[in-house]
Amino acid sequence: MNEQTLSVIGMTCADCARHVEKALRALPDVVAADVAYPQNVAHVRSTQPLTVEQLNAGLPQNYRIAAASAPQADTLARKSSMLDQALGSLGGWFKPRGDVDRTPTASEQRLHVAVIGTGGGAMAAALKAVELGARVTVIERGTVGGTCVNIGCVPSKIMIRAAHVAHLRRSSPFDDGISSTGPVVRRDRLLAQQQGRVDELRHAKYEGILDTNPNIQLLRGEARFKDAHTLVVTSTAGRGESEVSFDRCLIATGAHAAVPPIPGLKDTPYWTSTEALASDAIPPRLAVIGSSVVAVELAQAFARLGSHVTILARSSLFFREDPAIGEAITAAFRAEGIEVLEHTQASQVAHANGEFVLTTGHGEVRADRLLVATGRTANTRDLALEAAGVAVNAQNAIVVDRGMRTSAPHIYAAGDCTDQPQFVYVAAAAGTRAAINLMGGEATLDLTTMPAVVFTEPQVATVGLSEAEAHLQGIETDSRTLSLDNVPRALVNFDTHGFIKLVAEAGSGRLIGVQAVTPEAGEIIQAAALAIRARMTVQELADQLFPYLTMVEGLKLAAQTFTKDVKQLSCCAG
Repeated sequence: MNEQTLSVIGMTCADCARHVEKALRALPDVVAADVAYPQNVAHVRSTQPLTVEQLNAGLPQNYRIAAASAPQADTLARKSSMLDQALGSLGGWFKPRGDVDRTPTASEQRLHVAVIGTGGGAMAAALKAVELGARVTVIERGTVGGTCVNIGCVPSKIMIRAAHVAHLRRSSPFDDGISSTGPVVRRDRLLAQQQGRVDELRHAKYEGILDTNPNIQLLRGEARFKDAHTLVVTSTAGRGESEVSFDRCLIATGAHAAVPPIPGLKDTPYWTSTEALASDAIPPRLAVIGSSVVAVELAQAFARLGSHVTILARSSLFFREDPAIGEAITAAFRAEGIEVLEHTQASQVAHANGEFVLTTGHGEVRADRLLVATGRTANTRDLALEAAGVAVNAQNAIVVDRGMRTSAPHIYAAGDCTDQPQFVYVAAAAGTRAAINLMGGEATLDLTTMPAVVFTEPQVATVGLSEAEAHLQGIETDSRTLSLDNVPRALVNFDTHGFIKLVAEAGSGRLIGVQAVTPEAGEIIQAAALAIRARMTVQELADQLFPYLTMVEGLKLAAQTFTKDVKQLSCCAG
C-alpha cells in the first residue's frame, strides 16, 4: 500500500476540501483520501504510487495537487494527526450527513465561528456557516429570536390584521347591502392569541432549530470583545464570565427604539413599540410621536381598535418618500378620524394623574398613553468594538461593505446593528452572505432592487428609485401615475383610493422605480422588483400578461399609460 502526503492549492473553505476529497477518492487505485482545510494538506493511500499529474487529472477546476518536500510533509502529517485528535475530542459537535458511523477525518475539523445574537441575520448566518463546514457558538443575552418574531414584524402584523377586521365590521364599501356592526374589542384575548402565535413561531424557527442542531452551541449571556479573536461572555444566569475564542465572528445584535431628548419624556411611562404591542388594553386617547413606519402602522391599528389617535409629525408623513405617498396616507388617516399634526414637535412632556400632556408650538396635546416611535438605534454600545478594531458610523451602527465585512477583516456584521436598511429580510440575506464570506467565499448583497412595504391601509410599497432620488444621481426620468379608478380590481372592490407610479429612465424607457399606495401593495411590489432587476422597459412591462382581475394588473396599466390613454381601452386590453 502506498501513502502520500501532498499540498493542495486553491482551497478557500472547508467545502472545497470535501470537493477535492471526493474527486481523489474517485480516482482508480485510490483506497482512501483525507483532505484538510485550512492546512491545505491531502493524505492519499493507493494500491500503487500515483504521480502528481495523475492526481491533478481527476481534480475539479481551480484546485491543484503539489508534492510536499520531506520536511513539509512531516510537518503536515503531524498537523493532521493533531487535527484528528482534536476532532475526536469534539464528540457530538459534528456528524457528517449520510456517513455518521465512520471515523472523522481531518477534513471535518471545523473553523470556529462566533455569532452574537439570535435574530433573523444571526440564525441565517449560523445555519449557512454550519452547512459550509463550521462549528458555531451563538451568544444571546435576551429572548431567542430577536426583534422580528418577538416584538416586531410578527406581533405587529397580527395586531394590524385584527384591527383591519374590526374596521371592516364597523365600516366597508358594502354597508348598503351588508349591515355594519360596531365590534366589541377584547384586547386581552387578542393579545393572548397574538402571543400564542409568537411563541409558536419562535420555537419552530429559532429555539427548536438551536436545540436540535448538534453543530451549534447556544450560550446565554452578554458578549463583549476582549480582543480581535476573543469574546468575554457575562452569563445572564449569574454564573460569572467565560471567554470564547473564535476564528471568525458575526455581529448581529439588532437595534432598539430610539428615544428623542424631549424635556420631561424620560420621567414618564411612555411606550415604545415593545410596550404598545404588549398592552392588554386599548387606551381611549393615544398620542404618537414620530412619522416612521412603526409610528404610522401602530397609530392606525390602535385607532381601528378604538383609540382616538393623534400623530405628531416633525415634518410630514413619509417625508423621505415621493410627496404623493405622504399626501395619500395623510388623507386616508384623516378620513378614519386619525388626527395628523404635521410640522409639529413636542417641546415638553409631562405626566400627572394618569394623563400625558405634550406641549407643542400649536398648543397642548393630551392623551392617556404616549407612543414614541422615532426610529431605531443599533445595539453596539456594550460590545467593546474598539477592542476588536470594528468601526462604527456617527449613529453607532457598524460600517460594513457589500460582503458584510467590517473594518476587522475576520469580523462580519449583519442586520439592524449595521448601516444597512433595517428590514428582517435584508438581515437574513446579509447573514447568509456573511457566512459564505467568512468561510472563504465572495458573496455580495445588492440592495438596488430592495422592496419595502408599510402595512398601513392602504399599504405603501416601493422599490428602486423615486424621481427625486434618480435626479440626485443625474438620471433624467419619465414617469406616469395611475390612479386606482383605472384599475378594474379596485373598481369592483369599491375602493379606489391610491395610485401606482412608475419611474423610467428618459430615452431608454427602462423601469427604474415603482411607488404604490394601494390595498395589498405588498403583493404587487415584488413583480415590480423583478421587472427592475431584469432591466425591463415600460413597454416590455406593458406587453406582459397579467391576470384579470388582480391588483397587480395595475402595473401593466401604469406601463401602458406611457403610450396610451388607458381610459380608452377595453377591459383586460392587451
